[in-house]
Amino acid sequence: MSDTQRATRRTQRSLSPIWIVPLVAVLIGAWMVYDNLSRLGPSITLIMDNAEGIEAGKTLIKTRNVQVGKVEKVSLSDDMNHAEIVARMSPQAADMLNKETQFWVVKPRIGREGVSGLSTVLSGAYIQLQPGNSEESLDVFDVLEQPPVAPPDAPGLRINLISEIGNSITTGDPVTYEGYTVGRVEKSHFDPEKREMQHRLYIKSPYEVLVTNTTRFWTASGLDIRLDSEGFRVNVASLESLVGGGITFGVPNNASMGRQAKEGANYVLFNDEDSAKEGRYGDYLEYVLLVDDTVRGLSPNAPVEYRGVRIGTVVSVPWNFSAPQPDSLSRFAIPVLIRIEPQRFGDSEQDIDLADWQQRLEKMFGHGLRASLKAGNLLTGALFVDLNFHKDTVPFQRMTFADKSVFPTTSGSFAQIEQKVSNLLDKLNDLKIEPILDSLNSTLVSTQQTMNKVNDIATSVDSLLADPATGQLPANVNNTMRQLRDTLQGFAPDSQGYNELTQTLSRLEKLMRDVQPIVRTLSDQPNALIFDKKLAEDPQPRAKK
Repeated sequence: MSDTQRATRRTQRSLSPIWIVPLVAVLIGAWMVYDNLSRLGPSITLIMDNAEGIEAGKTLIKTRNVQVGKVEKVSLSDDMNHAEIVARMSPQAADMLNKETQFWVVKPRIGREGVSGLSTVLSGAYIQLQPGNSEESLDVFDVLEQPPVAPPDAPGLRINLISEIGNSITTGDPVTYEGYTVGRVEKSHFDPEKREMQHRLYIKSPYEVLVTNTTRFWTASGLDIRLDSEGFRVNVASLESLVGGGITFGVPNNASMGRQAKEGANYVLFNDEDSAKEGRYGDYLEYVLLVDDTVRGLSPNAPVEYRGVRIGTVVSVPWNFSAPQPDSLSRFAIPVLIRIEPQRFGDSEQDIDLADWQQRLEKMFGHGLRASLKAGNLLTGALFVDLNFHKDTVPFQRMTFADKSVFPTTSGSFAQIEQKVSNLLDKLNDLKIEPILDSLNSTLVSTQQTMNKVNDIATSVDSLLADPATGQLPANVNNTMRQLRDTLQGFAPDSQGYNELTQTLSRLEKLMRDVQPIVRTLSDQPNALIFDKKLAEDPQPRAKK
Protein backbone atom coordinates (compact mmCIF):
# COMPACT_ATOMS: atom_id res chain seq x y z
CA MET A 1 0.00 0.00 0.00
CA SER A 2 1.34 3.48 -1.04
CA ASP A 3 2.31 6.12 1.41
CA THR A 4 -0.15 8.76 2.09
CA GLN A 5 0.88 12.07 0.25
CA ARG A 6 0.48 15.34 2.05
CA ALA A 7 -0.01 18.70 0.31
CA THR A 8 1.92 21.65 1.63
CA ARG A 9 0.08 24.93 1.73
CA ARG A 10 2.09 28.06 1.02
CA THR A 11 0.91 31.55 1.54
CA GLN A 12 1.57 33.80 -1.60
CA ARG A 13 2.02 37.52 -0.97
CA SER A 14 0.59 39.90 -3.62
CA LEU A 15 2.12 43.35 -4.54
CA SER A 16 0.23 46.12 -3.03
CA PRO A 17 -1.18 48.65 -5.57
CA ILE A 18 0.28 51.43 -3.55
CA TRP A 19 3.78 50.71 -4.95
CA ILE A 20 2.69 51.34 -8.49
CA VAL A 21 2.70 55.11 -8.03
CA PRO A 22 6.35 55.40 -6.82
CA LEU A 23 7.46 52.99 -9.51
CA VAL A 24 5.84 55.05 -12.23
CA ALA A 25 7.35 58.18 -10.73
CA VAL A 26 10.82 56.60 -10.80
CA LEU A 27 10.35 55.55 -14.39
CA ILE A 28 9.15 59.01 -15.37
CA GLY A 29 12.08 60.59 -13.56
CA ALA A 30 14.55 58.28 -15.28
CA TRP A 31 12.96 59.08 -18.60
CA MET A 32 13.16 62.80 -17.91
CA VAL A 33 16.83 62.47 -16.93
CA TYR A 34 17.54 60.45 -20.06
CA ASP A 35 15.59 62.88 -22.22
CA ASN A 36 17.36 65.86 -20.64
CA LEU A 37 20.77 64.26 -21.10
CA SER A 38 19.97 63.27 -24.66
CA ARG A 39 19.03 66.86 -25.43
CA LEU A 40 22.35 68.15 -24.14
CA GLY A 41 25.10 68.54 -26.72
CA PRO A 42 28.83 68.12 -26.17
CA SER A 43 30.82 70.39 -23.92
CA ILE A 44 33.80 72.20 -25.42
CA THR A 45 36.59 74.40 -24.10
CA LEU A 46 37.59 77.60 -25.83
CA ILE A 47 41.01 79.20 -25.24
CA MET A 48 41.27 83.01 -25.46
CA ASP A 49 43.90 85.57 -24.55
CA ASN A 50 41.24 87.56 -22.70
CA ALA A 51 37.51 87.13 -22.12
CA GLU A 52 36.47 90.68 -22.97
CA GLY A 53 32.70 90.81 -23.56
CA ILE A 54 32.16 87.13 -22.63
CA GLU A 55 29.67 86.38 -19.82
CA ALA A 56 28.71 82.96 -18.40
CA GLY A 57 25.09 82.06 -19.06
CA LYS A 58 24.57 84.96 -21.50
CA THR A 59 27.06 84.82 -24.34
CA LEU A 60 25.77 82.71 -27.22
CA ILE A 61 27.58 80.67 -29.85
CA LYS A 62 26.13 81.09 -33.34
CA THR A 63 26.67 79.91 -36.86
CA ARG A 64 24.82 81.52 -39.77
CA ASN A 65 23.06 83.61 -37.11
CA VAL A 66 21.55 80.43 -35.54
CA GLN A 67 22.25 79.61 -31.89
CA VAL A 68 24.18 76.37 -31.51
CA GLY A 69 25.57 76.77 -27.99
CA LYS A 70 25.96 78.92 -24.88
CA VAL A 71 28.84 79.81 -22.58
CA GLU A 72 28.50 78.11 -19.19
CA LYS A 73 31.71 79.03 -17.43
CA VAL A 74 34.50 81.62 -17.76
CA SER A 75 37.72 81.12 -15.78
CA LEU A 76 41.47 81.60 -15.87
CA SER A 77 43.83 78.80 -16.81
CA ASP A 78 45.96 77.16 -14.15
CA ASP A 79 49.05 79.09 -15.29
CA MET A 80 46.97 82.29 -15.60
CA ASN A 81 48.27 82.96 -19.11
CA HIS A 82 44.89 82.82 -20.84
CA ALA A 83 41.16 82.50 -20.28
CA GLU A 84 39.28 79.20 -20.53
CA ILE A 85 35.64 79.22 -21.57
CA VAL A 86 33.44 76.17 -21.14
CA ALA A 87 30.47 76.11 -23.50
CA ARG A 88 27.60 73.68 -23.95
CA MET A 89 26.78 72.97 -27.57
CA SER A 90 23.48 71.77 -29.01
CA PRO A 91 23.30 68.17 -30.32
CA GLN A 92 23.09 69.34 -33.92
CA ALA A 93 26.46 71.07 -33.51
CA ALA A 94 28.26 67.83 -32.61
CA ASP A 95 29.14 67.10 -36.21
CA MET A 96 30.57 70.61 -36.65
CA LEU A 97 33.27 70.22 -34.04
CA ASN A 98 36.41 69.00 -35.79
CA LYS A 99 40.01 70.00 -36.33
CA GLU A 100 39.19 72.61 -39.00
CA THR A 101 36.42 74.32 -37.01
CA GLN A 102 37.15 77.96 -36.19
CA PHE A 103 35.79 80.28 -33.48
CA TRP A 104 36.05 84.06 -33.12
CA VAL A 105 34.31 86.77 -31.16
CA VAL A 106 31.93 89.05 -33.03
CA LYS A 107 32.06 92.56 -31.61
CA PRO A 108 32.32 96.11 -32.98
CA ARG A 109 35.55 96.45 -35.01
CA ILE A 110 37.09 99.25 -37.03
CA GLY A 111 39.52 98.06 -39.69
CA ARG A 112 40.78 98.80 -43.19
CA GLU A 113 37.59 97.32 -44.65
CA GLY A 114 35.35 99.57 -42.57
CA VAL A 115 33.22 99.13 -39.42
CA SER A 116 31.77 95.70 -38.59
CA GLY A 117 29.82 94.13 -35.73
CA LEU A 118 27.63 97.15 -35.00
CA SER A 119 24.66 94.85 -34.30
CA THR A 120 26.39 93.68 -31.09
CA VAL A 121 26.38 97.16 -29.55
CA LEU A 122 22.96 96.52 -27.98
CA SER A 123 22.76 92.72 -27.96
CA GLY A 124 26.31 92.14 -26.72
CA ALA A 125 29.19 90.16 -28.19
CA TYR A 126 28.75 86.57 -29.28
CA ILE A 127 31.04 83.78 -30.50
CA GLN A 128 30.87 82.85 -34.17
CA LEU A 129 31.43 79.23 -35.21
CA GLN A 130 32.63 78.29 -38.67
CA PRO A 131 32.31 74.51 -39.29
CA GLY A 132 35.23 72.54 -40.69
CA ASN A 133 35.43 69.56 -42.99
CA SER A 134 37.94 67.44 -41.09
CA GLU A 135 37.01 63.96 -39.86
CA GLU A 136 39.12 64.35 -36.70
CA SER A 137 36.87 65.52 -33.85
CA LEU A 138 38.10 68.00 -31.25
CA ASP A 139 36.75 69.52 -28.03
CA VAL A 140 39.40 72.19 -27.28
CA PHE A 141 39.72 75.16 -29.65
CA ASP A 142 41.74 78.35 -29.87
CA VAL A 143 39.58 81.41 -30.49
CA LEU A 144 40.88 83.57 -33.36
CA GLU A 145 41.68 87.20 -32.69
CA GLN A 146 40.36 88.23 -36.12
CA PRO A 147 37.60 86.73 -38.28
CA PRO A 148 38.97 84.31 -40.90
CA VAL A 149 39.39 85.58 -44.44
CA ALA A 150 37.37 82.75 -46.00
CA PRO A 151 35.92 79.38 -45.01
CA PRO A 152 38.17 76.37 -45.57
CA ASP A 153 35.90 75.10 -48.34
CA ALA A 154 35.61 78.48 -50.09
CA PRO A 155 36.36 78.23 -53.84
CA GLY A 156 39.73 79.68 -54.77
CA LEU A 157 43.43 79.00 -54.26
CA ARG A 158 45.62 78.91 -51.17
CA ILE A 159 49.38 79.31 -51.50
CA ASN A 160 52.33 79.87 -49.16
CA LEU A 161 54.83 82.74 -49.20
CA ILE A 162 58.24 82.87 -47.54
CA SER A 163 59.79 86.27 -46.91
CA GLU A 164 62.68 87.86 -45.11
CA ILE A 165 62.43 89.33 -41.64
CA GLY A 166 61.09 92.84 -41.32
CA ASN A 167 58.03 93.05 -43.57
CA SER A 168 54.81 94.45 -42.16
CA ILE A 169 52.39 91.91 -43.63
CA THR A 170 49.66 90.81 -41.20
CA THR A 171 46.51 88.71 -41.34
CA GLY A 172 43.80 90.34 -43.42
CA ASP A 173 46.10 92.44 -45.60
CA PRO A 174 44.94 92.67 -49.24
CA VAL A 175 46.47 90.76 -52.14
CA THR A 176 46.21 92.85 -55.31
CA TYR A 177 46.76 92.32 -59.02
CA GLU A 178 47.17 95.44 -61.17
CA GLY A 179 45.69 97.47 -58.30
CA TYR A 180 42.59 95.24 -57.89
CA THR A 181 42.07 93.22 -54.70
CA VAL A 182 41.83 89.50 -55.55
CA GLY A 183 42.58 87.90 -52.18
CA ARG A 184 43.72 88.26 -48.57
CA VAL A 185 46.48 87.13 -46.24
CA GLU A 186 44.98 84.34 -44.14
CA LYS A 187 47.84 83.73 -41.75
CA SER A 188 51.27 85.13 -40.89
CA HIS A 189 53.77 83.23 -38.78
CA PHE A 190 57.42 83.75 -37.90
CA ASP A 191 59.59 80.63 -37.76
CA PRO A 192 62.40 81.36 -35.26
CA GLU A 193 64.39 78.29 -36.30
CA LYS A 194 64.47 79.16 -40.00
CA ARG A 195 64.37 82.89 -39.26
CA GLU A 196 61.78 83.62 -41.89
CA MET A 197 58.23 84.84 -42.16
CA GLN A 198 55.64 82.43 -43.50
CA HIS A 199 52.39 83.72 -44.98
CA ARG A 200 49.37 81.86 -46.29
CA LEU A 201 47.40 83.62 -49.01
CA TYR A 202 43.86 83.03 -50.18
CA ILE A 203 43.09 83.98 -53.79
CA LYS A 204 39.35 84.00 -54.29
CA SER A 205 37.65 82.49 -57.31
CA PRO A 206 37.79 83.15 -60.27
CA TYR A 207 41.11 84.97 -59.87
CA GLU A 208 43.15 81.86 -59.07
CA VAL A 209 43.98 81.56 -62.79
CA LEU A 210 46.19 84.65 -62.42
CA VAL A 211 48.68 82.74 -60.26
CA THR A 212 51.07 80.61 -62.33
CA ASN A 213 54.47 79.02 -61.81
CA THR A 214 56.13 82.17 -63.25
CA THR A 215 54.28 84.59 -60.96
CA ARG A 216 56.31 86.81 -58.63
CA PHE A 217 55.02 88.30 -55.34
CA TRP A 218 56.28 91.48 -53.69
CA THR A 219 55.29 93.80 -50.88
CA ALA A 220 53.02 96.71 -51.81
CA SER A 221 54.15 99.65 -49.70
CA GLY A 222 51.30 101.86 -50.93
CA LEU A 223 53.54 104.80 -51.86
CA ASP A 224 56.97 104.14 -53.35
CA ILE A 225 59.17 107.16 -54.15
CA ARG A 226 62.65 106.57 -55.60
CA LEU A 227 65.40 108.78 -56.91
CA ASP A 228 68.27 106.70 -58.25
CA SER A 229 70.41 106.20 -61.35
CA GLU A 230 67.31 105.32 -63.39
CA GLY A 231 65.56 108.60 -62.53
CA PHE A 232 62.68 109.73 -60.32
CA ARG A 233 59.83 107.25 -59.87
CA VAL A 234 56.58 107.39 -57.92
CA ASN A 235 54.43 104.25 -57.55
CA VAL A 236 51.06 104.50 -55.79
CA ALA A 237 49.12 101.31 -55.00
CA SER A 238 45.52 101.09 -53.78
CA LEU A 239 44.23 103.28 -50.95
CA GLU A 240 43.98 100.26 -48.66
CA SER A 241 47.61 99.34 -49.36
CA LEU A 242 48.58 102.97 -48.82
CA VAL A 243 47.10 102.82 -45.32
CA GLY A 244 48.12 99.33 -44.19
CA GLY A 245 50.30 97.75 -46.84
CA GLY A 246 49.66 94.49 -48.62
CA ILE A 247 50.96 92.09 -51.28
CA THR A 248 50.81 92.37 -55.04
CA PHE A 249 51.88 89.99 -57.78
CA GLY A 250 52.41 89.73 -61.51
CA VAL A 251 54.34 88.00 -64.27
CA PRO A 252 57.64 89.59 -65.46
CA ASN A 253 57.50 91.21 -68.88
CA ASN A 254 59.89 88.79 -70.59
CA ALA A 255 58.47 85.65 -68.96
CA SER A 256 55.71 83.42 -70.26
CA MET A 257 52.42 83.06 -68.39
CA GLY A 258 53.34 79.50 -67.39
CA ARG A 259 51.10 76.86 -65.86
CA GLN A 260 48.42 77.52 -63.28
CA ALA A 261 49.64 77.13 -59.71
CA LYS A 262 48.61 74.18 -57.57
CA GLU A 263 47.02 74.29 -54.14
CA GLY A 264 49.63 74.88 -51.43
CA ALA A 265 52.38 75.99 -53.84
CA ASN A 266 55.34 77.83 -52.29
CA TYR A 267 56.61 81.23 -53.48
CA VAL A 268 59.12 83.84 -52.32
CA LEU A 269 57.89 87.25 -51.19
CA PHE A 270 60.24 90.02 -52.40
CA ASN A 271 60.62 93.43 -50.82
CA ASP A 272 59.61 95.40 -53.92
CA GLU A 273 58.78 95.04 -57.60
CA ASP A 274 62.37 95.57 -58.74
CA SER A 275 63.63 92.84 -56.43
CA ALA A 276 60.90 90.53 -57.72
CA LYS A 277 61.97 91.13 -61.31
CA GLU A 278 65.63 90.65 -60.48
CA GLY A 279 64.93 87.46 -58.55
CA ARG A 280 64.05 85.49 -61.67
CA TYR A 281 67.57 85.59 -63.14
CA GLY A 282 69.07 82.43 -61.67
CA ASP A 283 71.74 81.92 -64.37
CA TYR A 284 74.47 84.55 -64.45
CA LEU A 285 78.20 85.16 -64.90
CA GLU A 286 80.14 86.94 -62.19
CA TYR A 287 82.98 89.33 -63.02
CA VAL A 288 85.12 91.74 -61.04
CA LEU A 289 85.71 95.32 -62.18
CA LEU A 290 89.00 96.84 -61.03
CA VAL A 291 88.02 100.51 -61.06
CA ASP A 292 90.69 103.22 -60.98
CA ASP A 293 88.12 106.02 -60.60
CA THR A 294 86.05 106.86 -57.55
CA VAL A 295 83.11 104.56 -56.85
CA ARG A 296 81.18 107.15 -54.86
CA GLY A 297 77.59 107.00 -56.11
CA LEU A 298 77.79 103.37 -57.23
CA SER A 299 75.59 101.18 -55.04
CA PRO A 300 74.49 97.53 -55.04
CA ASN A 301 71.62 96.69 -57.44
CA ALA A 302 72.77 99.45 -59.79
CA PRO A 303 72.26 98.46 -63.45
CA VAL A 304 74.93 97.14 -65.78
CA GLU A 305 74.00 98.40 -69.26
CA TYR A 306 75.20 97.87 -72.80
CA ARG A 307 74.35 100.94 -74.90
CA GLY A 308 71.32 101.68 -72.74
CA VAL A 309 70.06 98.07 -72.44
CA ARG A 310 70.33 96.49 -69.01
CA ILE A 311 72.18 93.17 -69.09
CA GLY A 312 73.34 92.77 -65.49
CA THR A 313 73.46 94.02 -61.92
CA VAL A 314 76.05 95.38 -59.51
CA VAL A 315 76.32 92.95 -56.59
CA SER A 316 78.82 94.48 -54.15
CA VAL A 317 80.75 97.77 -53.85
CA PRO A 318 83.54 97.23 -52.92
CA TRP A 319 83.97 93.48 -53.03
CA ASN A 320 86.76 91.61 -51.19
CA PHE A 321 88.65 94.86 -50.79
CA SER A 322 91.58 93.30 -48.93
CA ALA A 323 92.35 90.67 -51.59
CA PRO A 324 95.76 91.06 -53.31
CA GLN A 325 95.82 92.90 -56.62
CA PRO A 326 96.98 91.05 -59.78
CA ASP A 327 100.74 91.29 -60.41
CA SER A 328 100.14 92.82 -63.85
CA LEU A 329 98.54 95.92 -62.31
CA SER A 330 100.64 98.77 -60.98
CA ARG A 331 97.80 100.62 -59.27
CA PHE A 332 95.52 99.94 -56.32
CA ALA A 333 92.06 99.61 -57.90
CA ILE A 334 88.66 99.30 -56.23
CA PRO A 335 87.12 95.83 -56.87
CA VAL A 336 83.42 95.82 -57.80
CA LEU A 337 81.50 92.55 -58.25
CA ILE A 338 78.94 92.48 -61.07
CA ARG A 339 76.70 89.88 -62.67
CA ILE A 340 76.04 89.46 -66.37
CA GLU A 341 72.55 87.97 -66.71
CA PRO A 342 71.95 86.45 -70.17
CA GLN A 343 68.35 85.62 -69.27
CA ARG A 344 67.48 89.28 -69.76
CA PHE A 345 67.79 88.77 -73.51
CA GLY A 346 64.98 86.19 -73.72
CA ASP A 347 62.61 84.03 -71.74
CA SER A 348 63.84 83.66 -68.19
CA GLU A 349 62.51 80.09 -68.07
CA GLN A 350 64.81 78.89 -70.86
CA ASP A 351 68.08 77.13 -70.13
CA ILE A 352 71.16 79.28 -70.62
CA ASP A 353 74.56 77.98 -71.76
CA LEU A 354 76.83 80.04 -69.52
CA ALA A 355 80.03 78.59 -71.02
CA ASP A 356 78.98 79.80 -74.47
CA TRP A 357 78.23 83.27 -73.12
CA GLN A 358 81.60 83.40 -71.39
CA GLN A 359 83.36 82.64 -74.66
CA ARG A 360 81.36 85.37 -76.39
CA LEU A 361 82.41 87.94 -73.82
CA GLU A 362 86.08 86.97 -74.07
CA LYS A 363 85.93 87.50 -77.84
CA MET A 364 84.33 90.90 -77.24
CA PHE A 365 87.17 91.80 -74.86
CA GLY A 366 89.55 91.33 -77.77
CA HIS A 367 87.49 93.73 -79.91
CA GLY A 368 87.58 96.50 -77.31
CA LEU A 369 84.63 95.80 -75.01
CA ARG A 370 85.29 97.74 -71.79
CA ALA A 371 83.35 98.72 -68.66
CA SER A 372 83.24 102.24 -67.26
CA LEU A 373 81.29 104.19 -64.66
CA LYS A 374 78.83 106.77 -65.91
CA ALA A 375 76.42 109.15 -64.21
CA GLY A 376 72.84 107.92 -64.19
CA ASN A 377 71.41 110.90 -62.29
CA LEU A 378 73.19 114.23 -62.08
CA LEU A 379 70.96 115.34 -59.21
CA THR A 380 71.88 112.48 -56.86
CA GLY A 381 75.25 111.56 -58.35
CA ALA A 382 74.17 107.91 -58.76
CA LEU A 383 76.40 105.87 -61.09
CA PHE A 384 75.89 102.78 -63.20
CA VAL A 385 78.22 100.45 -65.12
CA ASP A 386 78.28 101.07 -68.88
CA LEU A 387 79.64 98.48 -71.32
CA ASN A 388 80.74 99.64 -74.76
CA PHE A 389 83.40 99.14 -77.41
CA HIS A 390 86.37 101.54 -77.31
CA LYS A 391 88.93 102.00 -80.07
CA ASP A 392 92.66 102.33 -79.48
CA THR A 393 92.51 100.42 -76.19
CA VAL A 394 95.38 98.47 -74.70
CA PRO A 395 95.01 94.73 -75.44
CA PHE A 396 93.49 92.94 -72.47
CA GLN A 397 95.17 89.96 -70.90
CA ARG A 398 92.94 87.54 -69.06
CA MET A 399 93.36 87.72 -65.28
CA THR A 400 91.56 86.79 -62.08
CA PHE A 401 90.88 88.53 -58.80
CA ALA A 402 90.00 86.39 -55.76
CA ASP A 403 89.15 83.47 -58.08
CA LYS A 404 86.80 85.67 -60.14
CA SER A 405 87.39 86.64 -63.77
CA VAL A 406 88.27 90.30 -64.29
CA PHE A 407 86.19 92.40 -66.68
CA PRO A 408 88.39 94.99 -68.49
CA THR A 409 87.68 98.61 -67.60
CA THR A 410 88.44 102.07 -68.90
CA SER A 411 88.21 105.55 -67.41
CA GLY A 412 84.70 106.79 -66.84
CA SER A 413 83.16 110.02 -68.02
CA PHE A 414 84.05 111.88 -64.82
CA ALA A 415 87.67 110.83 -65.04
CA GLN A 416 87.80 111.88 -68.70
CA ILE A 417 86.32 115.26 -67.87
CA GLU A 418 88.80 115.67 -65.05
CA GLN A 419 91.66 114.79 -67.42
CA LYS A 420 90.44 117.29 -70.01
CA VAL A 421 90.14 120.02 -67.40
CA SER A 422 93.64 119.23 -66.18
CA ASN A 423 95.02 119.42 -69.73
CA LEU A 424 93.22 122.73 -70.26
CA LEU A 425 94.73 124.16 -67.10
CA ASP A 426 98.17 123.02 -68.21
CA LYS A 427 97.74 124.79 -71.53
CA LEU A 428 96.58 127.93 -69.74
CA ASN A 429 99.66 127.81 -67.57
CA ASP A 430 101.90 127.57 -70.67
CA LEU A 431 100.33 130.60 -72.30
CA LYS A 432 102.32 133.94 -72.27
CA ILE A 433 99.92 136.22 -70.58
CA GLU A 434 102.03 139.46 -70.66
CA PRO A 435 101.85 140.10 -74.46
CA ILE A 436 98.17 139.35 -74.40
CA LEU A 437 97.67 141.82 -71.56
CA ASP A 438 99.70 144.51 -73.38
CA SER A 439 97.70 144.03 -76.55
CA LEU A 440 94.55 144.11 -74.50
CA ASN A 441 95.64 147.40 -72.90
CA SER A 442 96.33 148.94 -76.33
CA THR A 443 92.97 147.81 -77.53
CA LEU A 444 91.36 149.34 -74.49
CA VAL A 445 93.16 152.69 -75.11
CA SER A 446 92.01 152.75 -78.77
CA THR A 447 88.54 151.89 -77.69
CA GLN A 448 88.60 154.73 -75.17
CA GLN A 449 89.71 157.22 -77.86
CA THR A 450 86.99 156.04 -80.20
CA MET A 451 84.44 156.44 -77.45
CA ASN A 452 85.67 159.99 -76.81
CA LYS A 453 85.20 160.90 -80.50
CA VAL A 454 81.77 159.36 -80.43
CA ASN A 455 80.97 161.47 -77.40
CA ASP A 456 82.18 164.61 -79.20
CA ILE A 457 80.02 163.82 -82.24
CA ALA A 458 77.07 163.22 -79.99
CA THR A 459 77.68 166.58 -78.30
CA SER A 460 77.79 168.34 -81.70
CA VAL A 461 74.60 166.66 -82.77
CA ASP A 462 72.94 167.74 -79.53
CA SER A 463 74.06 171.38 -80.13
CA LEU A 464 72.80 171.28 -83.72
CA LEU A 465 69.47 169.94 -82.61
CA ALA A 466 69.26 172.59 -79.89
CA ASP A 467 69.81 175.48 -82.47
CA PRO A 468 66.51 177.40 -83.18
CA ALA A 469 67.36 177.47 -86.90
CA THR A 470 67.38 173.69 -86.93
CA GLY A 471 63.94 173.81 -85.42
CA GLN A 472 62.75 176.13 -88.25
CA LEU A 473 64.25 173.91 -90.94
CA PRO A 474 61.15 171.69 -91.30
CA ALA A 475 58.95 174.77 -91.80
CA ASN A 476 61.31 176.18 -94.52
CA VAL A 477 61.34 172.80 -96.27
CA ASN A 478 57.57 172.76 -96.23
CA ASN A 479 57.41 176.29 -97.79
CA THR A 480 59.90 175.30 -100.49
CA MET A 481 57.94 172.19 -101.33
CA ARG A 482 54.75 174.24 -101.49
CA GLN A 483 56.31 176.72 -103.93
CA LEU A 484 57.67 173.88 -106.04
CA ARG A 485 54.22 172.37 -106.18
CA ASP A 486 52.70 175.70 -107.33
CA THR A 487 55.37 175.98 -110.01
CA LEU A 488 54.71 172.51 -111.32
CA GLN A 489 50.99 173.21 -111.40
CA GLY A 490 51.75 176.06 -113.92
CA PHE A 491 53.10 173.45 -116.35
CA ALA A 492 50.04 171.22 -116.31
CA PRO A 493 48.77 170.00 -119.76
CA ASP A 494 45.75 172.32 -119.66
CA SER A 495 47.67 175.43 -118.46
CA GLN A 496 48.75 178.41 -120.62
CA GLY A 497 52.37 177.98 -119.72
CA TYR A 498 52.31 174.43 -120.97
CA ASN A 499 50.78 175.52 -124.30
CA GLU A 500 53.36 178.30 -124.78
CA LEU A 501 56.17 175.92 -123.99
CA THR A 502 54.81 173.43 -126.54
CA GLN A 503 54.65 176.14 -129.27
CA THR A 504 58.17 177.30 -128.47
CA LEU A 505 59.49 173.76 -128.76
CA SER A 506 57.71 173.34 -132.11
CA ARG A 507 59.33 176.51 -133.49
CA LEU A 508 62.68 175.39 -132.22
CA GLU A 509 62.26 172.04 -133.98
CA LYS A 510 61.39 173.78 -137.27
CA LEU A 511 64.36 176.06 -136.94
CA MET A 512 66.64 173.08 -136.42
CA ARG A 513 65.35 171.46 -139.62
CA ASP A 514 66.04 174.67 -141.55
CA VAL A 515 69.54 175.00 -140.19
CA GLN A 516 70.53 171.40 -140.98
CA PRO A 517 71.45 172.08 -144.69
CA ILE A 518 73.67 174.99 -143.69
CA VAL A 519 75.35 172.92 -141.05
CA ARG A 520 75.89 170.08 -143.51
CA THR A 521 77.42 172.50 -146.08
CA LEU A 522 79.74 174.03 -143.49
CA SER A 523 80.72 170.57 -142.45
CA ASP A 524 81.66 169.68 -146.04
CA GLN A 525 83.19 173.12 -146.89
CA PRO A 526 83.95 175.43 -143.95
CA ASN A 527 84.70 178.43 -146.25
CA ALA A 528 81.43 178.18 -148.04
CA LEU A 529 80.29 181.43 -146.42
CA ILE A 530 83.15 183.30 -148.20
CA PHE A 531 83.69 181.33 -151.42
CA ASP A 532 81.25 179.69 -153.71
CA LYS A 533 80.57 176.10 -153.27
CA LYS A 534 82.64 173.83 -155.45
CA LEU A 535 80.67 171.82 -157.87
CA ALA A 536 81.56 168.22 -158.27
CA GLU A 537 83.00 167.13 -161.59
CA ASP A 538 81.03 164.95 -163.84
CA PRO A 539 82.08 161.39 -163.67
CA GLN A 540 84.15 160.12 -166.67
CA PRO A 541 83.79 156.60 -167.87
CA ARG A 542 86.95 154.58 -168.03
CA ALA A 543 88.35 153.55 -171.38
CA LYS A 544 88.61 149.94 -172.28
CA LYS A 545 92.03 148.58 -171.90
